[in-house]
Amino acid sequence: MSTVLSVNLNKIALLRNSRETTIPSVVEAAVTCIQAGAQGITVHPRPDMRHIRPSDVYDLAELLSRPDYSDI
Repeated sequence: MSTVLSVNLNKIALLRNSRETTIPSVVEAAVTCIQAGAQGITVHPRPDMRHIRPSDVYDLAELLSRPDYSDI
């Protein structure tokens, strides 16, 4: 078994939420991480939605269900 990299995107979402905008995009960050070789994407939703929001989880699920990302 080999070690693989899974990138946590919570801080990307925290930065976006602190600016009250859509930038930076959690999905675009996930695409960048995957293209750079990450084998996984990690998010930890919180009840207060300070980081990842439910919409982020759905957007990431949609991204990762695409055939070109299905092996992540």
